[in-house]
Amino acid sequence: MKLLRVLSPIVVSLLLSAFAEDKGGNTDNMSRCGGVPGVPGSPGSSGSPGRDGRDGRDGAIGAKGQHGEKGERGFPGPLGGVGSKGSAGVRGEKGRIGDKGFGGKMGPRGPKGEMGQRGMKGDVGGKGDKGEQTQQFNWKQCVWKREDGKNTGVIQECQFKKHHGHTAIHVAYAGNLRIYCPGRSCCSRWFFTFNGTECTGPMAIDGVVYREGSNDQPLRHRQIEGYCENIAAGQIRIGFNIGKCSGYSVGNGYSGWNSVSRIMVAEMPPAQQ
Repeated sequence: MKLLRVLSPIVVSLLLSAFAEDKGGNTDNMSRCGGVPGVPGSPGSSGSPGRDGRDGRDGAIGAKGQHGEKGERGFPGPLGGVGSKGSAGVRGEKGRIGDKGFGGKMGPRGPKGEMGQRGMKGDVGGKGDKGEQTQQFNWKQCVWKREDGKNTGVIQECQFKKHHGHTAIHVAYAGNLRIYCPGRSCCSRWFFTFNGTECTGPMAIDGVVYREGSNDQPLRHRQIEGYCENIAAGQIRIGFNIGKCSGYSVGNGYSGWNSVSRIMVAEMPPAQQ
């Protein structure tokens, strides 16, 4: 049986060759032979794969498919260019008044504006209330020219009328004063009195001249002045006096040498508190 399986393909091959050589297409040989067809041979081994065929033609466009499910959100794309200006929208409704903001810093000073037009003349106003009476300046001076050699006592008096009780009195003396005390030290004091009493509001108004023993005589112009408060209104006798200094012997005084002397008096408003 194994031999037949080997010989069968050979026999078939010889028969086909003989058939092919009969170019005249003579069938007589076949009829003469009259042999029984042999058993079919086993399939041969597969040949090498052929080349790929050409692409077929595009088919017709199919029907539109159904929408697929919504995919996941993608990453933001790059920022696009500035588009053209759109048309103006419809004006919105007026908003409510906002809360009051914090005070801003003061801005720079603006330029000076132009002078405006002159306004219309206003109506005459009504008569105002009666104002307080203003105080007129009340002052006086007493002047003399004489020489006075006394060492103690009143040199000159000056009468003055004070208008108000709450005001102060300003007094001043201007003239020539000197003391003389050869061979010893001495001191003379010149001072003001009001109705015979020195000032106590706040303190005395005076000036002193001290000399260490000397033979010279310093005849010099001097000025003594001050303010006195707590003096009642009315007529006041203001005196300019000479006397001794506390703790020293009195000197040989001399007032008004070869010049004019004066006492100046003025009523002044109250001092500030």
